[in-house]
Amino acid sequence: MAKITKVTINADRCKGCSLCTDACPKKILRLATETLNSKGYHPAEMTDQEACNACGFCATMCPDVCITIEKEVG
Repeated sequence: MAKITKVTINADRCKGCSLCTDACPKKILRLATETLNSKGYHPAEMTDQEACNACGFCATMCPDVCITIEKEVG
């Protein structure tokens, strides 16, 4: 059975603090360089959804609870 992981980042609430990007052991999160949210921040974004192992470090570190991790067994 394959695991499917979906990481959702609420870009509008993200303040670009980069705590999630620092916490990611796979280094597949980054701050968007060409996108600004409604507050004027560069939000976090996932670079490789398939490489994510759903460890949850990013969601745990996010002080604004902007990251949701969903795991499905398929």
